[in-house]
Amino acid sequence: MGEPGRWAAVAARAPWAPAALRVLGEAGLLAAAALDALTTSAGERVESWGALAAGVALLGLLLRRRLPAVGFLMALPALSLSFALVPALVALYQLSRRAEHQRLSLVAGAVTAALAALPTPPVPRELLALASQSPRDLLLDLVYGSLAGAAPVALGRLARAREELRHQLVALDAAHCAERELREARALERERLRLAREMHDVVSHQVSLIAVQAGALQVTARDEVVRTSASTIRELGVATLEELRHMVGVLRAPRPGQAPSEPQPRLRDLRHLVEASGCGASLELDDGLVLEPPVERAVYRTVQEGLTNARKHAPGAAVAVRVGVRAAGRGSREGAEGPEGPEGPELEVVVANGPRAGRPLGLPSSQMGLVGLRERADLLGGDLEAGADGEGGYRLRLRVPLGGC
Repeated sequence: MGEPGRWAAVAARAPWAPAALRVLGEAGLLAAAALDALTTSAGERVESWGALAAGVALLGLLLRRRLPAVGFLMALPALSLSFALVPALVALYQLSRRAEHQRLSLVAGAVTAALAALPTPPVPRELLALASQSPRDLLLDLVYGSLAGAAPVALGRLARAREELRHQLVALDAAHCAERELREARALERERLRLAREMHDVVSHQVSLIAVQAGALQVTARDEVVRTSASTIRELGVATLEELRHMVGVLRAPRPGQAPSEPQPRLRDLRHLVEASGCGASLELDDGLVLEPPVERAVYRTVQEGLTNARKHAPGAAVAVRVGVRAAGRGSREGAEGPEGPEGPELEVVVANGPRAGRPLGLPSSQMGLVGLRERADLLGGDLEAGADGEGGYRLRLRVPLGGC
């Protein structure tokens, strides 16, 4: 594990560790600066002024993060009077790191270099002594002062450049993520448009032909049973065309959340669905049942899928549809919270058929109807059960908690 990963693991195990390390580091820095300022001012002729300047420099170190320029100015008297170099270097580094313009850092570095090269304290007698020094000593003082002013400036600007680069990398990564999401959205939009074209050009065309042929058969047929069947086929074809028109509108919506305003199937349409199913199904619906639109659509699609499966796989069987509210009891849903199951009432939709009386129709099946119903049930916090009832029939049951709808 690398160094960043090690620090991340430490921070995860002890959230207080980073703050504690910052406090310890700040305390150590202040202690080093205080030791440097107090020891360099001891024994000087301006000892009292040096001690006062040292206190001002330490106070400036406390302000250096919020007010870096003020902290740097407060460190200069200690550097000038007693050559307390640590507070000035730390304040200069912080100023160079926070300064927007590089010129301010260069000026502060030049001031620090000059004060570090001049004698301490810079009184006239000391300046005269400086003029009498050998060229070698003068050169060493200039080099030492230049290094004292240039090193913090270079480190501060380097730290600022590193932070700016990190921010730019974060922004670049966010831009790449946004671009990737945009490409995915465009790909999904192209796929939706392709599906919409296929549904409109192929499926809708075929269903229209079925409806037209059924209408013609209804008009020309002499047998009453044939006319009734043709009428049912025509009505189902027209309803299917309406559903396809709505789906094409959904697929062509500019954004996934911007669906067209065509009416969705509701609970009031359930009775017509059962009557038009062509399998003589019975409907038991609680009076005064008021549900949210997503729940009503889930009820409608569950009954629709159950009737479709009964027509395909159990022709001639008796079909019963029951929609109502029941009290939630023990073990009413697998995986419910607590031993007593979910709290509050729940909506129950049951589509049950008896044993088939004829040969099943050889119609194609996508095997995706029950998958879609289970997804609807999961989104509503409910569950779906489908399987044989042990008496030769089949039962489809949807349960949705009304308290969470």
